[in-house]
Amino acid sequence: MSQALYRKWRPRLWDEVVGQDHVVQTLQNAIRGERVGHAYLFAGPRGTGKTTTARLLAKAVNCLAESPAERPCDRCEHCQAVNNGRFLDLIEIDAASNTSVDDVRDLRDKINFAPTQGKYKVYIIDEVHMLSTAAFNALLKTLEEPPPHAIFILATTEIHKIPATVLSRCQRHEFRRIPVKMIVQHLQHLCQQEKVDVDEETLSLIARQATGSLRDAISLLDQLASSGGPIRLADAQQVLGTATGQSVVELVEALLERDASKGLTTIHAALDSGSDPRQFARQVVDYCRNLLLVRLGNGSMIEATPEQQTQMSNHARRFTTPALLDVIEAFNMAASDQRSAWQPALPLEMALAQLVSESATPATGEQEQAVQPAASIPAVPTRAEKTHKAASSKAETAPTPASQPPAPKIAAEQPAVSQSEAQPVSDEASIPTQNTSAVELQTILENWQKIRQRVKAQSSPVDGLLNSCKSITIRNGVLQLGFGSDVLKTMMEKGNNLKITRKAIRDVLGVEVDIACVVVQGKGSQMQLDADIEADGMVSTAIRLGGKIVHKE
Repeated sequence: MSQALYRKWRPRLWDEVVGQDHVVQTLQNAIRGERVGHAYLFAGPRGTGKTTTARLLAKAVNCLAESPAERPCDRCEHCQAVNNGRFLDLIEIDAASNTSVDDVRDLRDKINFAPTQGKYKVYIIDEVHMLSTAAFNALLKTLEEPPPHAIFILATTEIHKIPATVLSRCQRHEFRRIPVKMIVQHLQHLCQQEKVDVDEETLSLIARQATGSLRDAISLLDQLASSGGPIRLADAQQVLGTATGQSVVELVEALLERDASKGLTTIHAALDSGSDPRQFARQVVDYCRNLLLVRLGNGSMIEATPEQQTQMSNHARRFTTPALLDVIEAFNMAASDQRSAWQPALPLEMALAQLVSESATPATGEQEQAVQPAASIPAVPTRAEKTHKAASSKAETAPTPASQPPAPKIAAEQPAVSQSEAQPVSDEASIPTQNTSAVELQTILENWQKIRQRVKAQSSPVDGLLNSCKSITIRNGVLQLGFGSDVLKTMMEKGNNLKITRKAIRDVLGVEVDIACVVVQGKGSQMQLDADIEADGMVSTAIRLGGKIVHKE
């Protein structure tokens, strides 16, 4: 059985470690100065060299070379024993399968025995964050004051799960993701040694797919090289499930032209050719991120050919910054959406439809007009455009109360705001947007069910919290959602719940809204009434049953 490339070419000397010079330099200085610590913590993403560096450190402290600067020499008996996996004083423990306190107690009992071959017994505990709380507690004392002949090296990909008591007892080293350029250079060296015929463009694709993990990149190369023939970009795209760059460009063109038909054709053509839907969404996000960098004046950060740079500059000029942010947000959500696994293309289709569709129109029972490509200024609709169209739609057609679904009860009438008080915010197209004070509370209530439908499409739990809302009011320009308990209020304020709600309101009404959650007291609907309305009168009862005050003398 042949050996995997990432194992065959595992670094055996400090100079062979790729992209972690800040860690290697520190450890080399400790070896030269004979100031090696008793406990180390290596943290960072997978495949960036944590376990490899731990083994190099174990080789260095037990190397038989006379000069500390030459350790590890990779020639002495101890170094060769570590390379071949037969060095008895190097103990590697997988914390994922040894999580109990009994496993740690067994380690603690054996650690007092003197080394068998070398000067130090080195314990490498991989994925240490998997240890139970009791196991961490059992390890603390030994980790703080181990025997003189013992060295601990802990490795983890999730350092936030490590107790602070353990962190304080270790020298901490952070491993970073490896840049694409370094990965490509290393893969080129491997291909020369293994006599693999592959072009640089394919290696760049492999490096980007690895997302900073050198081990993943080598494994992908090993997979492609197993065919035995030359490796070309089309072969790599087919194996990796990535779409061609042209498919991404065509989809972006469809977004700029607001051509839903062309966009759907491009998406389905890419998926029919074998592309993975989530990977295709990531590619769109990556391309639009590059466009955003160009618009922000950081095009030099993009690794692309001159032709691609020219194309990106052209697309970046045709987009507005808010539109680009909308595209990135929509397709990033499609890339992480796992609820539609039964219909893989659905998240992509929803993202496309959301971006090319017209602004929300009042519910008048009329059919929506077909989306037409823009004849001039071909750009994805921005927040400012949505605001302008929503205001025009409201002026043309006002929805009747009977046609609207029930909405939460009114907590208080919104105070009138003069036009001079409303401060419009302009974007790059100089089209004014509205803030909360420029929209009436009644408009929010009449469109509440539409807003909740938008929210439900993003998060059902948030829609459930909005369903528990007891009152809605606008005070000092802030939309206040009233809840019957502190528990519901706290749940609504967690995570991105308020952000999802604000986005839904923006999509439906075209306005930016600041939202605050409050706890309301009272019976029934738990809402406040105007001071001149009797709490137990007929008017207050009608309001609690869903009525509203149209005109008050």
